[in-house]
Amino acid sequence: MAFSLCLKVKMKIFFLSLGILFVALTVLAQPNDFDQFSAGFVKGYNALKLPQLSLSYVNGLKEIQSADSVEKQLKFFTRIKSELQAYDPARLNPSQRTDFQLIKYETGLNLERIVLEQQWLKIRPKEIPAGGIITIPNGKAWYAYLLKRWVNADVTPDQIYQFGLGEVERVKQHIETIRKETGLNEDEFYKHLNDPSFFTSDPQEVQHSFEHTKAVVFANLHKLFSDTTIPPLKIKKGESRQLAQTPGYYDSNTFYYNLFDKTYNKRQYDWLFIHEGVPGHHYQSSIESATKVSDVQQLFFYMGFAEGWGAYTEELGKDLGVYKTPYDELGKWEWDIVRSVRVPLDVGLNYYGWTDQQALDFWKKNIRGQDDIAIREIARMRRWPAQVITYKYGALQIINWREELKIEQGSKFDIKDFHGRVLDHGSLPLFMVRENVLSK
Repeated sequence: MAFSLCLKVKMKIFFLSLGILFVALTVLAQPNDFDQFSAGFVKGYNALKLPQLSLSYVNGLKEIQSADSVEKQLKFFTRIKSELQAYDPARLNPSQRTDFQLIKYETGLNLERIVLEQQWLKIRPKEIPAGGIITIPNGKAWYAYLLKRWVNADVTPDQIYQFGLGEVERVKQHIETIRKETGLNEDEFYKHLNDPSFFTSDPQEVQHSFEHTKAVVFANLHKLFSDTTIPPLKIKKGESRQLAQTPGYYDSNTFYYNLFDKTYNKRQYDWLFIHEGVPGHHYQSSIESATKVSDVQQLFFYMGFAEGWGAYTEELGKDLGVYKTPYDELGKWEWDIVRSVRVPLDVGLNYYGWTDQQALDFWKKNIRGQDDIAIREIARMRRWPAQVITYKYGALQIINWREELKIEQGSKFDIKDFHGRVLDHGSLPLFMVRENVLSK
């Protein structure tokens, strides 16, 4: 009898302890605490004064802070990683859940970076080798990290290399389809692409042609997008020779085309305006600026999403009323084959250790008639590893989401709704954009 009573008392104490523990955990994970936590993250993150992702790996390594500063970063992100475990994202509201995912994503990437930086501070050479990131101590690990930072956290060099090879073949097939449409054999086709009729040196002609493309695109924008109330877009001739290596660029509500010493390729009018202007970077920027985002989200910008969107929009040319001739459309694929070849080239140069000659041979094997930019692009990839991959990888993710949603929704699929799902949440890592797109 006494034993039975003692056992009952012990059992009550045990279950009472479990109840207290459950209550403690419940209190610890209250959603209203998360706002205070995220505000603390923003304050602490800003206090670290982390440098922006550099356009040159050499400059990026030079910007690594002192050992004490890196140690301070380690303590901050380690603490954040531990404190995140107190929150159940399923119990947070949508805005909080976005912040939770961003903080977790950035914490993981920063902890990976910090390990590399701590190693670097111990073994860094007196002078940083400028021959490519693979030539520095621990270079392959650095490249694998930069690939995640520029593109997406779940990618590996081997995966990206195979992805690039697939894109090269896909784009080559599109070019071959257009060649057949012209009725020319291969030699005639590529010879014709250099015909003087495709080129101009007249700035007024170039300006007028881009203005015409702009008018056509704006007139058809409502077919693909619900929101067509965007800020005015100016078109101007570029003035910076530092940016003259590209056919054009976008900055502050202005699309710039580069016309300096060389003639301008008319096949660039349609795809380039779409990519840099509307519905590319200008449209995306205007939607993002009108989107209310949290203080956490304002800390970050994701190139894989931004450049992926720009490249994706080139696929929309016919629906936007341009690409009137096979050669107009060919302009898009001519630049796309460059982007595609750059993907395996980037991995080859920066991870597999290819020589410049190996890279040039790969280029010539897959791209015809554009040898003049090969050396320039190879040098760019050595100087600025992983960035060129953002265009192709991001674009194909968006294409895949569109097809996935088409299958899921069937006849109810609405391209306007799809584009809204992609853009209406601001700049996010690709995995989070995908969640938004495919959510019910």
